[in-house]
Amino acid sequence: MSSDKPIVLAAIIGAHGLQGEVRLKLFTEDLSVYKALSGAGRSFTLKSIRPGPNGAVARFAEIPDRNTAEALRGTELSIPRSELPPLADGEYYHIDLLGLPCMVGDAPIGVAVMIEDFGAGDVLEIEKPDGKRFMVPVARAVTVEPERLLIDPEFVE
Repeated sequence: MSSDKPIVLAAIIGAHGLQGEVRLKLFTEDLSVYKALSGAGRSFTLKSIRPGPNGAVARFAEIPDRNTAEALRGTELSIPRSELPPLADGEYYHIDLLGLPCMVGDAPIGVAVMIEDFGAGDVLEIEKPDGKRFMVPVARAVTVEPERLLIDPEFVE
């Protein structure tokens, strides 16, 4: 997967203090490795980040004060897909699986619509053609191929 589709890594959920820091909801383990992010048609340069309430507290060069920080509430911060670190064999990014057709053998059964981790590993949510959804454990029931996901028939509803 080498597209430059934007990948959302965090969202601004509010201001923190008076000096322009923002509270972030994180969708990645370590945002500090990405110094330049995009959001709301703007570029943001990450100056610092630390753990905070419900995620992290960050300072961006382009956010000088609380009013600017508050105005950006709800802004999603992203990077191009090509900036994500390369993966080892057998690893995948959740975003790369979403939208892939799910198959049992050569028979289509639906589309991957969501991946959750409830603590015991990734769980894939599949939407069937009739709109109904069901979940399968990725480690036990899914074989990831470049353009499709093979689902163990034992887990199909």
